[in-house]
Amino acid sequence: MLDVLIKGAVVIDGTGAPGYRGTIGVKDGKIVLNPALYEAKNVIDANGLYLCPGFIDAHSHGDMVLGQDYAMLCKVSQGITTEIAGQCGTSMFPVVPGQEEGLKGILSVGALSFPDEFSDYTSFEKYASYVEKTKQATNIKILAGHSSLRHSVMGFQSRKATSEEINQMKIRLREAMEHGALGMSSGLIYSPSCFADTEELIELAKVVGEYGGIYATHMRNESYDVVKSVEEALRIGREANVPVFISHHKVCGIKNWNLSKETLQLIEKAIAEGQRVTLDQYPYLASMTNINVVVPPKYFVNGIEKLAERVKDLQLRKQIKMEILNPETDFENQYLNCGGWENIMISSLPNTPEYDGMTFAEAAKIRNQDGFDTYFDLLAENNGTGVCIYFSMCEEDLCRIFMNENTVVGTDGLCRAMEEKAHPRSWGSFPHAICYFHKEKKLLSLEAMIHKCTKLPAERAMLEKKGAILEGWDADLLLFDYERLKDRAEYKQSNALSDGIEYVMVGGEIVYQNKQMTGKYPGKLIRHKAL
Repeated sequence: MLDVLIKGAVVIDGTGAPGYRGTIGVKDGKIVLNPALYEAKNVIDANGLYLCPGFIDAHSHGDMVLGQDYAMLCKVSQGITTEIAGQCGTSMFPVVPGQEEGLKGILSVGALSFPDEFSDYTSFEKYASYVEKTKQATNIKILAGHSSLRHSVMGFQSRKATSEEINQMKIRLREAMEHGALGMSSGLIYSPSCFADTEELIELAKVVGEYGGIYATHMRNESYDVVKSVEEALRIGREANVPVFISHHKVCGIKNWNLSKETLQLIEKAIAEGQRVTLDQYPYLASMTNINVVVPPKYFVNGIEKLAERVKDLQLRKQIKMEILNPETDFENQYLNCGGWENIMISSLPNTPEYDGMTFAEAAKIRNQDGFDTYFDLLAENNGTGVCIYFSMCEEDLCRIFMNENTVVGTDGLCRAMEEKAHPRSWGSFPHAICYFHKEKKLLSLEAMIHKCTKLPAERAMLEKKGAILEGWDADLLLFDYERLKDRAEYKQSNALSDGIEYVMVGGEIVYQNKQMTGKYPGKLIRHKAL
């Protein structure tokens, strides 16, 4: 007997093949393609609905808020059934006893609090043990973060790593790979990952290569130096013999728009020469990250809290301001990329929530201050933590990157609390991508769109029997109403559920229905199997 029978849906199977009207069965968490001979415990009349594989979030920060109801809701409510987490150089491991606060500072962009057991996550295996005991609505596969690895060996030191320090990082990374990490991520605009040279990253990526893993990178620059940054990412992959994921590929800053033509040419050339390169993208024209990234990275050498204390010094403020205003200063300048404080929105500040949803220009007017003084004051008042939204991208680059056949969808979502404002990508990336690129822009068919959300990312993240509606494959499934499908999340009202997502199923169990979670938690940690 079948556990579930889904009758009369339009099936988009994830492979890119044309959709068809059909009936699909589910038994013991697996898909049954010819269920006519079976009776079923539960029958879903899917007439008028579309059935496809559950979406795979190729760029998730869900590991930092694991088990939290709001964190699960923001994913399943947009049809996500599997997440690839540990991105941008941040992972919850390895923790060094006595240095927990430094790692928490690195992770604060994605978490407001940490599990009581946090000090125990001294290795991937110990963290994985926690993951496997924690309720999950979605499946999760996890990368080891380079910032976390480097911090465990060197803290926030702004210098080249010694051979012995690299070896210590390798030992920790090897342990992670042996126990099922997918690979390594880097966040090369963030401290301390930004202090590493290319050779350090190559040496670490070689360990990943031994286990058939991937290297995912938030590149060193996504604006004026984006072309060189792509070159560096490709070089690391080539010399370490690992597949490369270029995280949330974008081009920031009006002076740099259209550089995606050059980056995509480099990527296509690398692929033609035998490299495997994947791009993930969230389908929006604004990014979201720490409030503190406006400051040049060299000021982070003693950690984020120390920076927040130091910016109270008026002379130091003047020095930092001059560097920010100087287009020749060598760092990814979010202020110049956005064109000023009127294009940087405060998303969430823990100690001054009254400014959430305002631009710094608006907050400065209320405080009767210069925009820079408002920024430095709020940075200090919030201990260097909090997140902002940076409007710096153009539609032409967004569409050009998405249409590349190696691009998949990722939320890059930071969702730290149900009541906290976030970027709409946290709650609406997948419905928005379908509505924007397919329904509105008509850039590709629904079948091609679903492929980019399902089977393609499953293949690139080496997820076995996921991402397609095929006989015996995992019953991670989504039923949606095509006509009603609409993302509702906006920049000033981010935590809104999408319309048209009717049923979400993970491992054959319904986890989301009628715009609410069902209380089922069948999600699992997926350990990478070395090739």
